[in-house]
Amino acid sequence: MKKSLIAIAVLGATSTAAFAQSNVTIYGIADVGIVSERGGVAGNNTKMESGAASASRIGFKGTEDLGGGLNAIFKLEAGVHLDDGTLDNGNNKLFNREAYVGLSSKEAGTLTLGRQYTPYYETLRDVADPFALGMAGTAKNLFPVAGVDTRNDNAVVYKTPNLNGFTGAVSYSLGETAGDASANRQIGGSVGYSNGPLNVSLAYNSRNNDTATVKTNAMGHNTLIAANYDFKVAKVFGAYSQDKGLNSAPLNGANNAYGYTFTPSQDSSDALIGVSAPVGDTPGTIIASFIRKNDKEVGNHDADQWAIGYSYALSKRTSTYVAYAKINNKNGAGYTVGNNTEAGSGDKAFNLGLKHTF
Repeated sequence: MKKSLIAIAVLGATSTAAFAQSNVTIYGIADVGIVSERGGVAGNNTKMESGAASASRIGFKGTEDLGGGLNAIFKLEAGVHLDDGTLDNGNNKLFNREAYVGLSSKEAGTLTLGRQYTPYYETLRDVADPFALGMAGTAKNLFPVAGVDTRNDNAVVYKTPNLNGFTGAVSYSLGETAGDASANRQIGGSVGYSNGPLNVSLAYNSRNNDTATVKTNAMGHNTLIAANYDFKVAKVFGAYSQDKGLNSAPLNGANNAYGYTFTPSQDSSDALIGVSAPVGDTPGTIIASFIRKNDKEVGNHDADQWAIGYSYALSKRTSTYVAYAKINNKNGAGYTVGNNTEAGSGDKAFNLGLKHTF
């Protein structure tokens, strides 16, 4: 009996030592509110929507100390619909948001493999858009980050350590098409600099549109430069993107939201100016932006979006928000006002919601 107790004690001590080397965290966002959409051919639509500001999710992430400053890391993140309790597992993907494993070092950087965001998308979200790609004012409504331009499957991503304010990222997504290594392949990268109130980044994304059966030999290219500067009384944002080639400007919503077929441009640019500002000594923040889509093709399908929002922090982890945005489509353009989670059905939308992070 005494030997058994000693063995259990030794096992417990060694187990504690092993677990002290690793760390696993459960985290998430619970975001739900009322969304009212207007202007689409299907008519007005008012509904409860999950994830208007930030997509609701539950995730697991962890690290293991491998010694010598090297860590193993992983992340598994699934989307959740709070309005009906279902998983957002599009295309039969449980961890549809992110799923990767990798190695990280403060000196050498981070290498990860799996389903991950593109550097272009991260630059638009973290540097360019005062709405952080959320609420009705999201830059997703006009900037080209739909579908595979948001996340890549089969992606190998390397991110440099912070070198005196400079950072970089390179992403390579394997197309996994038998007999054609370039089909469905996607390549991206970004270079950024952050110092005090200044944050600036340049990002690029290249997309091969070939499939196993369709050989177009057509590429889609996107180049984005973005910056923001914090003046304390307000933070100012600016961004400009050049989009050239097939599927260089994929639609975030349906191509017939207004009762007519709308073909996205293969030669366009996007420009954004925005601001976020604290409201006095309160925990509230006003957000506003203006975006211009300039179609350079013969159809000249231009569009403008203006948006305004307000977020109020009830605590460090809980906030309420309200936002409104309107798109002016020109010459038969058909862009819609969506939010962080859904693409929208009309040319204007109103959001009122509550968000909690854990």
